[in-house]
Amino acid sequence: MHSKDKIFALDIGTRSVVGIILEKDKEKYHVVDILSIEHKERAMLDGQIHDVLAVSKIILEIKSKLEKKYGPLHKVSVAAAGRALKTEKSSYSTTIKGKPMITQQDILHMELTAVQNAQSAVAEKNNQDKSQFYYCVGYSVLRYLLDDQELGNLIDQQGNIATVEIIATFLPRVVVESLIAALNRADLEMEALTLEPIAAINVLIPPSMRRLNVALVDIGAGTSDIAITDSGTVIAYGMVPIAGDEITEAISDQYLLDFPLAEEAKKRLSEQEVISVTDILGFTTEVSREEAITSISPALDKLSDHICKEILALNNHKPPKAVMLVGGGSQTPALPNKIAEMLHLPSNRVAIRGIDAITHLTFEDANVKGPELVTPVGIAIAAGKTPVQYKTVYVNEQPVRLFEINKLTVGDCLLASGISLNKLYGKPGNAMIVTVNNQQITIPGTYGEAPVIIRNEIKCSLDDIVQNGEELTVYKGKDGQQAAVQIKDLLDAIPEKSIQINGEIFQVTPTIMCNGLAAAKEKWVEDRDTINYIMPTTIKDLLHSLQLDHYMKEMLPFRLTVNDKDTVIPAFSGSILRNGLPIKLDYKFDHEDELTIKRKKTPTVKELAELKHVLLYQVLPVTFNGKKLTLTKQLAQFKRNDQVLPLDTHLYDGDKIIIEQKPFNGFFFQDLFAYIQIDMPQTKAGTFELIKNGEKATFLTPLKKGDDLQLIWPANTPNN
Repeated sequence: MHSKDKIFALDIGTRSVVGIILEKDKEKYHVVDILSIEHKERAMLDGQIHDVLAVSKIILEIKSKLEKKYGPLHKVSVAAAGRALKTEKSSYSTTIKGKPMITQQDILHMELTAVQNAQSAVAEKNNQDKSQFYYCVGYSVLRYLLDDQELGNLIDQQGNIATVEIIATFLPRVVVESLIAALNRADLEMEALTLEPIAAINVLIPPSMRRLNVALVDIGAGTSDIAITDSGTVIAYGMVPIAGDEITEAISDQYLLDFPLAEEAKKRLSEQEVISVTDILGFTTEVSREEAITSISPALDKLSDHICKEILALNNHKPPKAVMLVGGGSQTPALPNKIAEMLHLPSNRVAIRGIDAITHLTFEDANVKGPELVTPVGIAIAAGKTPVQYKTVYVNEQPVRLFEINKLTVGDCLLASGISLNKLYGKPGNAMIVTVNNQQITIPGTYGEAPVIIRNEIKCSLDDIVQNGEELTVYKGKDGQQAAVQIKDLLDAIPEKSIQINGEIFQVTPTIMCNGLAAAKEKWVEDRDTINYIMPTTIKDLLHSLQLDHYMKEMLPFRLTVNDKDTVIPAFSGSILRNGLPIKLDYKFDHEDELTIKRKKTPTVKELAELKHVLLYQVLPVTFNGKKLTLTKQLAQFKRNDQVLPLDTHLYDGDKIIIEQKPFNGFFFQDLFAYIQIDMPQTKAGTFELIKNGEKATFLTPLKKGDDLQLIWPANTPNN
């Protein structure tokens, strides 16, 4: 027999072992032969081999009989029982804030870490100390989350927290080891290994249908295996420890039949309305299907109840859209209707599926079509399509024996070796905490580096495919460095403004203080540093930062104490203009503003008198002996330190000034003589006369503006 043309497969069940010869022609399969032999003793329990010698004898018997027809058989495909599978959901979250965008390798690391978490959970639930006692035979990603929002893919995403949720399936190593031992005793090599639920699902529910929520129930003799599909994958596996034998025993008890006859009666009742049975006493009785269902109703209810409860538990406590029944026990009368009723499904949503439902499959014997053959045929087909094989890979010089589905990757090898993926990544460097303008900031160290994995002396990735016998060396990633930043790195952007002051351009930058001392922006920051940077905001702050405080003195109000009263004189104070408009020192400024600062004045006495509206003199224009004169009389005088100040004397900020005001009683004729010089006549004979506007006047005659005054000597001789 040519292995490339024909496939030899075994379905090692609780009651019997089924051998099948399958021939493949491109995408079509042909069932050449099927041989089933029941165990002679209790060698299997719950799908696991308990007596390797007994099981190996049955395998050897099947092999020998088939070899007589088809020649030597050296390799065989087998399946591990689905009830031995352990399914676990898990998740892994990591902080990605501030990190580079997520890569495919980062996602693989997250997925494998989640699988390791599930592996540890399975070991803990089954009272095992080491997770390595379980093989991961496959996992599916349920969803990716970024900050609690579901995404289709995390590659190149950025956010705070990235999460991956997976469902992983594990198989105890002892299950596989016992299978290999039984095959070796029958002089057979395990060519490929699949899983019973996967075998049945692969031939009945193709990947395109797995988006539907469907339950597949393989009802055998001692156990019923259950698998659930949804969202494009197999989401759960389960098992209940009762199956077809429970019904067979009920029929045997009810009608006093030997167990094989009761099994035969059960099969005939699923196809015929009325059957004849002969009990152990030799009496023959006709039994209708309706009567049989009524008599075995308690056992039927018990089996249906166990199956439905497990389906609901695996399917998040809700019924699936449909249920497929396979296996010899599925032919139990009225079982599909019972299951449909308990799951509240229409009767046409629960159906028995035989191998006639498998597409592209033909049979040497046209009468072969029962549901009990779905799993054996599925094992042969699935083992060829999705084989699970053993490989030995050396991880850090330690041999690791691996059980794989499809292709084995570097990540799978690390999982099997027991190396914690999280510990392979370098630790992040120590962070620093600094305070910037009263806000506490944590500065993380550099990120730890990813591990370096060498495969056959060449660097590789977690998703690289590994071949049998290859060597892997894993080096822990380097730890990150402590945070190292300069002050300027903590500032988003150091602001700078250009200001023109009295025609001179100045560049304005913040004042930076570190722990109370002036610091340059290039200074390296240390842990617990307190950093403050202050950008001038007002004109006053600006002048201080530019060390132009003398301008502020010029801006102070001009003050005098006048007659013991403190007086502010804005007209003599300094002033500031921003872009031509007057402002105050507490006003803000902007980039490229033009400031004009006018200094304080040093006024004279005269300027102060004018500002205060102090009348220093009273004047009176008159005409004397034909000439115009202006008479002046002082009305006020300014004193500083008891000294009378001339009008052109400068006054200074803070001076104490006394203003003395004199009463004004008007001008009289006698006031004229302070402004003229009188030449007396040589003769001095007679007296003079005072004339105002042609009339005689006296020294006390009041004068008015424009009066014409004369002084006349005797003989009417004018005296100049």
